[in-house]
Order: sequence, then C-alpha cells, then structure tokens
Amino acid sequence: MSKWPIRWDLLFRYRMIEIIALWEGRLTTNNLIQSFGIGRQQASKDINSYLAEIAPGNLIYDKNLKGYKPSDSFTPKLTRGHADEYLHILSRTEDMMVTFDQLDMGFENTTMICPVTRNISPEILRPLVQAIREKKRVDISYTPLKNGEIVERIISPHTLVCTPLRWHVRAYCEHSKDYRDFVLSRIHNIPEVNNSTAYGKSADTLWNTEVNIELMPDARFNEKQKAVIEKDYGMSDGILSIATNASLIRYILDTYNIDIHIQKSNPQGQQIIVKNMEKLMMYL
Repeated sequence: MSKWPIRWDLLFRYRMIEIIALWEGRLTTNNLIQSFGIGRQQASKDINSYLAEIAPGNLIYDKNLKGYKPSDSFTPKLTRGHADEYLHILSRTEDMMVTFDQLDMGFENTTMICPVTRNISPEILRPLVQAIREKKRVDISYTPLKNGEIVERIISPHTLVCTPLRWHVRAYCEHSKDYRDFVLSRIHNIPEVNNSTAYGKSADTLWNTEVNIELMPDARFNEKQKAVIEKDYGMSDGILSIATNASLIRYILDTYNIDIHIQKSNPQGQQIIVKNMEKLMMYL
C-alpha cells in the first residue's frame, strides 16, 4: 500500500481552504488560525503551498475583500464541491464550541440545530466495540420499548449504526434467533464480552441485501410545485435514488421525515413520497 503523499494534518487544512473559499467566497489566514490553532506564518504557508502544489490558479487575492476568493476556473481538488462538506465543518464547529464555550473558530454568522445527545456512556460502548472487533458474543441487560421491562439478552454485534436521531448496534440475538437492532441508550449496566460468536455480518440477510429507495414529489402537487421539491432534494428526472441495505430502510425514511402510515395525509407536510414502496414493504 503506497504512502499517502500529504500528511493528514495538512490535508485537513487544505480541505478547509477549499471549502471556505468555495462556500463563503473569502478565505483569510484567520480561517486556518481559528480552526486549527496554528500561527499566522504557518497559515500563510499552507495557503501558498496549496496554490503551488495542489491547485494552481484556484484562488486569487482580492484587495477589497482582504482575502482570497475562488477564481473563475476554481476546481475542487481535495473535496467534492458539495454543500455537505461545508455543513460538516459547521457541525464540527458547533460541537467544539459546546464543549469549549470560549473557543472562537470564526463561524459566528452560522448556527445549527442538533439533535439531543443520547445518554450513552463509554462503559457501555467500549465492550460493544471490542466485541465487534474481536467477533465475540456479549451479555446485555436491555429494555425493549414493547413492555418497558428489563430483559437479559446474548447478542453477537457486527456494526454500530449512527442515525440523525440515535445510535444502535446491529447484532444477532440468540433469544429471537435473528438479527435485531439494539438501541444503545436502552442498554443497562456494563455489557459483558463473552466467547467467540458464530453469527457474523455475512449471515445477516437484510444487512447484505442491497436496495434502492426511490423518492419523488407527492403526486398531488402541481408541476411548478414538483419542480421546487425536485430542486430542494437534488432529484434527477423527478427521482431521488438512495442506495442502502434492507435493514436501514426505515432509518433513512425517518431521516427524510417519511411516515409510511400517513402517505395519504396533507402533501404540504411531507412533500415527498416513496415511489417503490411496494418493493420495500417486504423489508419493513
């Protein structure tokens, strides 16, 4: 395996240069100083190195802006040029400033609404990560929502899944004799790592079944309204196709605020529907 040509710390700073220049239209050394805690001389060197070695001609200095702006020929070299990359930086900044409330990272003109942090302790998470890494079984105390009673389960976890609203672990459950999702915030006490498991990811049929979720504007909208929604969601030919596996379908639908039980409600509320719901229902 060949060595990556750029150090990771430099790569992150170069990516910051591209993202800030592209999405804010003005890059200064302060952006790097505040985000990475480096000196002005190092920040200036990073910008010059980026222009000399990575993307000559991508940025031009504007005296009126007192900073760099994207050139007309700007082409992302270390990013995809997607808005999500800028939003990721904002999310990271928000997280850092929650922990370090005096930290100034230079994004005072933006804010984000983040989900409530789930109550998950490292003592619970660490044994699960260990079990996944070492392919072992785990004894857990768990409270299913069905009856609210604590039950004991032996599981064989293979993947941690993070959705916008919660963390869960995908695992084989010896009680159910099938693969299930266990919400981490419902696990009590410290999970006990046991002996080797006989049930891994390769035997999880739903996890290994590839599907496409096809989203489209609600048919009750007129053509102009549909065009607005198609642009909002970046649809192609009126369809947003999302590749995933069968066990994650309902979490993706939740992310898009799609309730399969109220498809006939007011279209203004949900806006989009699942075009291929009949094909997906067998997995739900």
